[in-house]
Amino acid sequence: MADQVSAAPLDRVYGVTNIKTHVLFLLDIDDGNYDAWRKLFRTHCQSFDVAGHLDGTVLPANDADEAWTKRDGVVKLWIYGTLSKDLFRSTFKTGGTAHEIWLRLETFFRDNKEARVVQLDHKLCSQEIGDLSIHAYCQELKSIADLMANVDAPVSE
Repeated sequence: MADQVSAAPLDRVYGVTNIKTHVLFLLDIDDGNYDAWRKLFRTHCQSFDVAGHLDGTVLPANDADEAWTKRDGVVKLWIYGTLSKDLFRSTFKTGGTAHEIWLRLETFFRDNKEARVVQLDHKLCSQEIGDLSIHAYCQELKSIADLMANVDAPVSE
């Protein structure tokens, strides 16, 4: 009976049939939402006791650890299920673990920091109010400033 209780949290991972009901938006190259996606996705994995598959702290007991392989497969499906089509095409490789995919995404977004700073700075400096309300315009400026802070280029007040 004790074995069933301890196994129950790991079995919950198989109950998530649609990851998009838990992670409410797609990670997209152009949306600048990596940090928000990363935090939400990691929190989701923590609540299902599989965050170790992301950070590499949970490893298979041996080459035949089928339970670990299945859970890792579910986490990989969750990751791929929350990527935009373009990002999926850019980062997909056959094989590998959820941890390797997680690191590949981290590298993809973090290695492009300088280019992203230049792009966001240009967007901030050239943002026009156009047909936006004052509130919407200010929200857009704040959003750009937040994205710049996420890539270690905070905008002063």
